[in-house]
Amino acid sequence: MNFARVNGVVIHHEVRGTVGKPVLVFSNSLGTDFRIWDAVVARLESEYRIVLYDKRGHGLSEGTPQPYALTDHVDDLAALLDHLDITGATIVGLSVGGMIAQGLASRWPHLVSRLVLCDTAHKIGTEELWSTRIETVNTRGIAAISDGILERWFTAAFRSPENPDFIGYTAMLTRTAVDGYAGTGFALRDADLTESTRALKLPTLCIVGDRDGSTPPDLVREMADLIEGARFEIVKDAGHLPCIEQPAATASLIADFLRETTPDA
Repeated sequence: MNFARVNGVVIHHEVRGTVGKPVLVFSNSLGTDFRIWDAVVARLESEYRIVLYDKRGHGLSEGTPQPYALTDHVDDLAALLDHLDITGATIVGLSVGGMIAQGLASRWPHLVSRLVLCDTAHKIGTEELWSTRIETVNTRGIAAISDGILERWFTAAFRSPENPDFIGYTAMLTRTAVDGYAGTGFALRDADLTESTRALKLPTLCIVGDRDGSTPPDLVREMADLIEGARFEIVKDAGHLPCIEQPAATASLIADFLRETTPDA
């Protein structure tokens, strides 16, 4: 396990692969840690250097008191990449991780060469939705809202009590620190990246599960339309976390995009 104090917070991270290979950085969703990417990374790590990390308040990273701003998460990642002496990486972000990726490309453009934006948007949810969720989590805990979240995360076929993976990811969600979950809820509530994302000029792949209940395909397509030349792809038989339900299809889309956008490929 690797830990570094960057931007005033201790971030848990892992680096795999050989120095000198193109770098892929993975940023995970609300209520998860970087293990959600395992099956995707296993299909990519022979060709790329991989950086995985837990954002503040998630996994084994330090949980500072809520609220957080999206810029806190963006600057955490920027500081981690500086610590690792990485620039020009491809950032692969899911949900709030995709918003962190968009923010990083806007705020610290030298760090980012390409974007893979999975099941995310330039604006996710409403102020009322997030304020209600934050209050519920702070007063009753994450378990009080977990059933609704899991319905949006996964297809009905995956959400079986006989599926050990579903039980495991339920535990990952409900064991997230309250400050980490609610704090990031504030960041999502207050973030609108419409104009900064519209200004992005870099190769971008946008991916969404066809049954995503959190950021549906139409919303992800709307984000893709903001970015000149962005590619939009739908993953069949997947909810909000296609990296878990359909890792082979997700990894294949990412690999194809990287080959097509690598100079002299």
